[in-house]
Amino acid sequence: MTTSPPPAEQQHEEEEVLVPYGPHLELPNGAQPMEVVPAEPAATVENQQIEDPPISRFTWTIENLSRVSTKKLYSEIFVVGGYKWRILIFPRGNNVEFLSMYLDVADSGVLPYGWTRYAQFSLSVVNQIHNKFTIRKETQHQFSARESDWGFTSFMPLGELYNHSRGYLVNDTCIVEAEVAVCKVVDYWSYDSKKETGYVGLKNQGATCYMNSLLQTLYHIPYFRKAVYHMPTTENDMPSGSIPLALQSLFYKLQYNDSSVSTKELTKSFGWDMHDSFMQHDVQELNRVLSEKLEDKMKGTVVEGTIQQLFEGHHMNYIECINVDFKSTRKESFYDLQLDVKGCQDVYASFDKYVEVEQLEGDNKYHADKHGLQDAKKGVLFIDFPPVLQLQLKRFEYDFMRDTMVKINDRYEFPLQLDLDRDDGKYLSPDADRNVRNLYTLHSVLVHSGGVHGGHYYAFIRPTLSDQWFKFDDERVTKEDAKRALEEQYGGEEELPQTNPGLNNTPFKFTKYSNAYMLVYIRESDKDKIICNVDEKDIAEHLRIRLEKDREEKERRKKEKAEAHLYTIIKVARDDDLKTQIGKDIYFDLVDHDKVPSFRIQKQMAFAQFKEEVAKEFGIPTQFQRFWLWAKRQNHTYRPNRPLCPQDEAHTVGQLKELVNKAHNAELKLFLEVELGLDLKPLPLPDKTREDIFLLFKLYEPEKEQLRYVGRLFVKASGRPQDILPKLKMLAGFSQDDDIELYEEIKFEPNVMCEYIDNRLLFRSCQLEDGDIICFQKSSKADSADRYRFPDVPSFLTYIRNRQKKWTGLDLGMASKWRYLEMPELSSTWQQSS
Repeated sequence: MTTSPPPAEQQHEEEEVLVPYGPHLELPNGAQPMEVVPAEPAATVENQQIEDPPISRFTWTIENLSRVSTKKLYSEIFVVGGYKWRILIFPRGNNVEFLSMYLDVADSGVLPYGWTRYAQFSLSVVNQIHNKFTIRKETQHQFSARESDWGFTSFMPLGELYNHSRGYLVNDTCIVEAEVAVCKVVDYWSYDSKKETGYVGLKNQGATCYMNSLLQTLYHIPYFRKAVYHMPTTENDMPSGSIPLALQSLFYKLQYNDSSVSTKELTKSFGWDMHDSFMQHDVQELNRVLSEKLEDKMKGTVVEGTIQQLFEGHHMNYIECINVDFKSTRKESFYDLQLDVKGCQDVYASFDKYVEVEQLEGDNKYHADKHGLQDAKKGVLFIDFPPVLQLQLKRFEYDFMRDTMVKINDRYEFPLQLDLDRDDGKYLSPDADRNVRNLYTLHSVLVHSGGVHGGHYYAFIRPTLSDQWFKFDDERVTKEDAKRALEEQYGGEEELPQTNPGLNNTPFKFTKYSNAYMLVYIRESDKDKIICNVDEKDIAEHLRIRLEKDREEKERRKKEKAEAHLYTIIKVARDDDLKTQIGKDIYFDLVDHDKVPSFRIQKQMAFAQFKEEVAKEFGIPTQFQRFWLWAKRQNHTYRPNRPLCPQDEAHTVGQLKELVNKAHNAELKLFLEVELGLDLKPLPLPDKTREDIFLLFKLYEPEKEQLRYVGRLFVKASGRPQDILPKLKMLAGFSQDDDIELYEEIKFEPNVMCEYIDNRLLFRSCQLEDGDIICFQKSSKADSADRYRFPDVPSFLTYIRNRQKKWTGLDLGMASKWRYLEMPELSSTWQQSS
């Protein structure tokens, strides 16, 4: 993973039962051991040699940095791969308390339309006192006119940079370096990992650091993957709450998907879903968390003990007196070994140091019980090594002098084959089984590129232990040769030509910040059992079904997205939707279009054909359908605006949508008007003239504090509200003797506007138009204000608009006009009713 903030300015068959490996294990419930079949090499395309991309280093010396008054500063232009580049820094931070630093395409303003280039690069601030404390960060980017600079908004704290004792600013001079490798764009963006290698990557989730490389390593230990598949999970489990299911899901997708896989469900399952969680732990802790949780979940199942059988080894800590016959020993288990890098040339030197004997003498004598203080020797020897040997290389250590963590970039070699029986088994304890041949083959190399403050993580893996290596770099998987997987990850120094303008091109050495920090070896005598076949019969049926449905749904969405330009989404609201939503989901306006039926229609379809689709869906013959367009008014309300005319319906769906809304991929929203008889069968639609106004009605009942949609009517502009009162009473179920009052719902943002309608005025005088909403209720009585919390429509709508829902143990809706002394009475009433 690359920690890479946005750019500076563009922000930019029979069921086999899996059992733990080992001939001595007894299985519960009569389960039979499975036959472990060695795996065949993955089918991939022929390996192609990839030329090293043009790479160069540029050094920028910035004098009088503290006096720079401009917000940003550019370096001189330098050329790499035939392209012009420059470094861009924000000396006081790009709106953050950090130095912000980016790589910029220097001539982006004059390049031809559609230009693009891809580069891998690192940026560094040199520590002029101790070079090992140089801060270096690495990333990669596809540069374009839209994103012509890329890098790190939070490169290093400003307090660290401007603290003269730290060594980054000496004599007010700062030294910045850039290493740039330009790659062919086509190689990156048209690349298909599954097609080219047979494997897929893991998506860069932005904050998971080292996790992707570890997960790929574990996945490519087939026996481990098989064990994970055989862990009991149920169809009711949720991946985000179950590590076994989340890991099963992840492994299944890595095995069967054609594109990169997300890790979000897995990170949620063990609670490390925040960036800080990963920053506060390391890869060893993550590996142990996973192992411990899986080990616990495997207890009592046919896969119990698998983790131990694969990864657990034992060593013996001993203290042996020199002058008396006394020896103390203690056996301990390990799942991985931490090996020193500093002061060690290679893995063998680290093992030599691991078993190095410490002399306890002088002031450091050993107290040997009844023998008292004695000269003694103290050390560690190995009782047994595991089939899968995980070695953690101590690339990071704490510098007590500087009170900070530092990275050890020293050269450290590791062999393709590791013989831990060397020198007559000098690493083994006297109790070790000498019949076991401890010859190991390198399986994985996990790499960190960068410094202690951040960097990039990836892994080189040999899934079948063949000669072919693969690099797993987040989403991208590539074939690599052994040199890149081994020698180039040793660390140390390398020579590059100097390319600064005006300076000689004498070679100079630079520290390689990309180096191995974890190695995984597999014992030769166990590899045919560990590198085994894993297929669908190892996967529980419920998991296969579940994940296949997920895959199909993903493919459907992907296809829809690819074909989106050929289709229009039409949202059709009906009276039923208004009745369902008003007073429950919404109160203002008429409908939430996200909750109404939608049709995905080809843009070339004639609108008349679309009406046939509607007829099939709703059972309304086309001759009884009338569609209205919706419109957003200046007061931000959304209402039916006008019915479609024959000329509108003569268009295709795509043409009609363009007439209404030219926004790309915008939806076409319609209201379907249907007239129903008493038998609920559709009737012919009434003609609409210029004199007719289309109104929609809501009923408010103060005794229930309820607002609901009751229907719609056409009224004549020359008519009066009092003319439609009998119809409204019938819609509401009121007696014809009841008096009712009408209000127009005008708007609700930023404040509610709901005005009383005089029944005696003409509709035209009331300034009513198509799509307006009339709210009505029984006429308020003189004592309504005392009897009801919200006696009329305006007070209720104002309450709805202003209420803030916040649970505090007592959930009551309160009006702003209520007095504080009324609260105890309300609380008592609530307690009695509950």
